[in-house]
Amino acid sequence: MPRPTAVLAACALLLVAHAGAPEARAGDERRGDHDRARAALRAGEILPLSAVLERVARAHPGQVLEVELERDDGRWVYELKILDAEGLARLKVDAGSGETLERRMRRR
Repeated sequence: MPRPTAVLAACALLLVAHAGAPEARAGDERRGDHDRARAALRAGEILPLSAVLERVARAHPGQVLEVELERDDGRWVYELKILDAEGLARLKVDAGSGETLERRMRRR
């Protein structure tokens, strides 16, 4: 059985491929988004998702439901949805530093 971290990493790669790419875009443009995200990782502009998830889990324990990687005001940001004991948390995390930029809660 695959580890939850491996499953999350695989899901994140799929989300990275589609981050910021509306359905109306051509397949080449979607590949371009994926390529830009991979290039950012190789260039050290962003942390690997696994490192970000480890940091987030320490400060915001819960089940990660969704991850997106996108450009926001000129920087890479991981957007996460986490189900925890309080409800649904939406986090924006600086993809370069792992710092939580914003946390919004939808209480149960």
